[in-house]
Amino acid sequence: MNMSSSKRTLLILVGVVVLLTGISALIGSGQDTAMVATDKVKRNRLVETVIASGRIQPEVEVKISAEVSGQLIELPVKEGDRVEVGQLLARINPDIYESRLSQTKAALDNAKSSRATAKARLAQSKAAFSAAELAFRRNQGLHENGVMSAADFEQAQVAFQGAEADLEAAKQGVESAGFNILSAEAAVKESEDNLRRTVLLSPQSGTVTALVKEEGEGVQGIGSFQGEVIMNVSELEAMEVDVEVNESDIVKVELGDTARIEIDAYTDRDFIGLVTEIGNTALNASGAARLSLESVTNFSVKVRILPQGHRDLLADRDSSWTPFRPGMSATVEIETEVKNQVLSVPIKAVTTRPDTANAKAPTQLCVFLIENGKALRHNIETGIQDDANIELLTPLPEGADIITGPYDLLSRKLNDGDAVSIANKRPDGQPDRRFSVTISNN
Repeated sequence: MNMSSSKRTLLILVGVVVLLTGISALIGSGQDTAMVATDKVKRNRLVETVIASGRIQPEVEVKISAEVSGQLIELPVKEGDRVEVGQLLARINPDIYESRLSQTKAALDNAKSSRATAKARLAQSKAAFSAAELAFRRNQGLHENGVMSAADFEQAQVAFQGAEADLEAAKQGVESAGFNILSAEAAVKESEDNLRRTVLLSPQSGTVTALVKEEGEGVQGIGSFQGEVIMNVSELEAMEVDVEVNESDIVKVELGDTARIEIDAYTDRDFIGLVTEIGNTALNASGAARLSLESVTNFSVKVRILPQGHRDLLADRDSSWTPFRPGMSATVEIETEVKNQVLSVPIKAVTTRPDTANAKAPTQLCVFLIENGKALRHNIETGIQDDANIELLTPLPEGADIITGPYDLLSRKLNDGDAVSIANKRPDGQPDRRFSVTISNN
């Protein structure tokens, strides 16, 4: 037993010595050997995408706000209820507005009475003016014939001018009374409108998706500030995802682009979407944020969730039911460009190396092909890309072997013209797409 253990130990030591000897020989010869992975230059269908995250919201949502202040005395709906156009949503205590309406109507009646009085005074003033005018004309003739003294004529003239001024004042009184009536009528209309605003009716059919206030609570109407929101009524049959797209990607997105939507609540399936709206102004382009160049610049993009992607979820459900709830998290993958059967290579095969031939562009995208047992560098121009492959705008031989890794070898160590050889073969005799690269230490 001890002899067997000694032999096993001796064999292990001999193996270690042989291995170390081989490594020393490689180092002494000035060469390193590394395993690399390869793929093929081939044609693929490439779909360029922009990925963004956001939340689901209704395409149409109305915030029901109080237009007048008061206490909610009736709230016949609750969150989740289906409502129709014109249905009662809430009622605000109307007592104060009924009282104001009565006051304004009384003021209107008073203004109309004042106008009637002003018209009667105007009639009297007209009659007095006519009498004063006749007397003045008669006295004027007498004065001219020397029958009336100058003092008496002056008194007759003053009396005529007073009647004329009184007539003008009576006319102005009628006109002023008319303006008072218009003002009183406007006050009545405003009071009627305010009274009508105490009853809140649904402006559209939909579902109550948020109920902010409760019956008995007070609400602040529209004044110097926006009226308080009482509830939201949303049309849940048409839902969309509002996502934020970075400024570097927004130029690729166009109206009508199709999208694949992943919703956190449905982990086992995707939904179909369509870009319906693209923001023209950055979300942070206001206030102090406009001056900050370090802030992230995103644009709002709205993607409609198409019904053909979830019809099966609606089967045997009530017409008011929806698989989506406002506020659900979603990730959208927008297809910005699609190209079929374009020459492409794996993204991991593309690296950046110094370009000594072009001073204006010190670095250049390149790949390494295996040709006649050597790794040959090819500078390339690229187009669109998907998750795995990138389009080649520079023609390369279709079907050629291309080195895809390891990353450290591809990005730094591999040189143009380095010899390569197939490390081993599959049982069927074909290369297993792994090569042994011999790198000379020049």
